[in-house]
Amino acid sequence: MPSPPIKLAVAGAQGRMGQAVLKAIEGREGASLGAAFGRPGPSPDDLAAVDGVIDFTTPEASAALAKLCAARGGPALVLGATGFTPDQDAEIAAAAKAIAIVRSGNFSLGVNVLLGLVRQAARALPAQTYDIEIAEAHHRRKVDAPSGTALMLGQAAAEARGVTLDQDAIRTRDGITGPRSVGGIGFSVVRGGGIVGEHSVMFAAEDELLTLSHSARDRGLFARGAVEAALWVATQPPGLYDMQDVLGFAEP
Repeated sequence: MPSPPIKLAVAGAQGRMGQAVLKAIEGREGASLGAAFGRPGPSPDDLAAVDGVIDFTTPEASAALAKLCAARGGPALVLGATGFTPDQDAEIAAAAKAIAIVRSGNFSLGVNVLLGLVRQAARALPAQTYDIEIAEAHHRRKVDAPSGTALMLGQAAAEARGVTLDQDAIRTRDGITGPRSVGGIGFSVVRGGGIVGEHSVMFAAEDELLTLSHSARDRGLFARGAVEAALWVATQPPGLYDMQDVLGFAEP
């Protein structure tokens, strides 16, 4: 007999991403909707009825939900918000000791392939010769910058080169800034209109440019990826995972 569907809940169900996730669950065999909620948050019955929760709300709400689920031993979580504070990061890491959590700045399959390509390029192209510039563009309603995906790309490049993104990131340029520092990882940001998501990583040498890029055309692709992550994480032991784990791309 076929296995029963995995029951999922959607946090922020009235929001744009919440609506997209509801639609993705409806169209995914093996998944069913067990609960949908907004503010002030889930009831105990909501959490008891499901195997996983997909949350694209805010860092504050996501951290609170992680703490709540960890205290009761479940359900598993998929967290898609970006812009977490260090304290909120710590709350989620603590919760992951009790429950399984997938946290990612981007749930697109294409973006996660891009992450792997950026790692390979950054490892192969020396910092003394190839400067790294990351550009991203999103809709006018996005409140954090650079995007979580841009930071993921920067982190992938930094790790491949054996450096720390916090120390090597170039976040702002204004006025007379002087020559570019060797090994720096630059970021540029655009906010406007209804841009779903554009990301590119340029490796710039004196005599050539290599650009790796991804364009999102419909936010439904993020919702579908989040549902796949939820189906995966619902069967995992406690821990903090990302989409590289979900897709089997994580390096040993």
